Amino acid sequence: MKPNHEITENVPSEMRALVLDGVGFEHLAVRKVPVPSPGAHQMLARVEAAGICTSLIKLIEQGPDHNLMHGWDVRRFPAILGDEGVVTVVCVGEALRNQYRLGESYVVQPAVDHEPVNHRERYRNAGQGVNKVAVGYTLAGHLAEYILIPEEVLNSGCLLPVPLPHPPFAHAAMSEPLSCVVSAQEHHMHLIQSSPLAAREAVKGLKRGGVTVIIGAGAMGRMHVDLAFPYRPRAIVVADFLEARLQVVRKLFQARAAETGIALHTVHAASSSVEKVVAELTNLLGADDVIVAVGSKKAIEGAQNMVGRGAVLNLFGGLKKGDDIVGIDASAVHYKEINVTGSSGGSPWDIARTLQLIVAKEIDAGAHITRVGDLEHAIELLKLVKAQQIDGKAVVYPHRRTQNIHSVDSWSGADERSYLQASEI
Repeated sequence: MKPNHEITENVPSEMRALVLDGVGFEHLAVRKVPVPSPGAHQMLARVEAAGICTSLIKLIEQGPDHNLMHGWDVRRFPAILGDEGVVTVVCVGEALRNQYRLGESYVVQPAVDHEPVNHRERYRNAGQGVNKVAVGYTLAGHLAEYILIPEEVLNSGCLLPVPLPHPPFAHAAMSEPLSCVVSAQEHHMHLIQSSPLAAREAVKGLKRGGVTVIIGAGAMGRMHVDLAFPYRPRAIVVADFLEARLQVVRKLFQARAAETGIALHTVHAASSSVEKVVAELTNLLGADDVIVAVGSKKAIEGAQNMVGRGAVLNLFGGLKKGDDIVGIDASAVHYKEINVTGSSGGSPWDIARTLQLIVAKEIDAGAHITRVGDLEHAIELLKLVKAQQIDGKAVVYPHRRTQNIHSVDSWSGADERSYLQASEI
């Protein structure tokens, strides 16, 4: 470290990091790399916990061709992966001393709406025309013991403070995937009239007192269920072809639904009609909010049969390129006056809002964690995610060394404290 930097701990010269130096899993490894030395307008932070994101698989398989790499050649300039995490500042650049303090905790919004500041020569056309970069792609990521917080992140407002009282590290790390759901539900808009002669008012979010339908009970679908509760719909319908996933939904949310007076219905789509359940709940009027949380053309087209007048249809699950043209019922859009929406990721505000909801215990981030490990487990976890053998989110603690990946039903603050205090291997 440069002597003009104040440091909170004895930062080593080397660190462990998950590095990609080519295309494919065979070019992925956890290895020792130099700890970055921050410049005057940068910071260094300790990574406390990091999430394993499905989107990394696409990066591993595409390398420089990934749209967020902008031609950055990972063979010449290896990338440190990891777009989800929570960090603690350990070194503040000289020009930032009056803005940031050592020991403060933050979550980084990985999608950075900013042109490249550093290493522009590594980008295609020296970064010309690039107005968005990403943490864990061309900017160093969280799957490492330490992370550099560069100008791009700071200048774009993508460093979000973790509010007090501090939630568990793993819960804060979950704020990024949860923020994608916050963003998606914020895209819902309902036009409300208090009387026939009153002007329409636009109310964003799921309709309070309405019926919300969530197609897909996988990890992201369950996050949608979790984040639907603060809007207080009168009923939430969750459908999936796998009964095991619906069992998880009931286990996580049935008691909470009873406490809040929200009717929670789970529908095994292989043996029951989701449309029939919705019709019975709404007296044939249709649901107010329908979220398709699976990447299925058939699911999107079928979901249109469940929307009511003035409803919102959210196409949350992405479709593969080449298979992303679906049929839309124009009559429903026209005569029912429905809104069709979608979103891709969240914004800094969405992460800040998610952190508020976590701290207020409006949502339980730990309910979505089903695997826990350390940095050396990251590759195995990514392979399990690719093989769809993890139903939930995986979190690693880069400074913790443990022998095995832990399979858990959920992950609480007490679980984290016990895990971090246990002896290391």
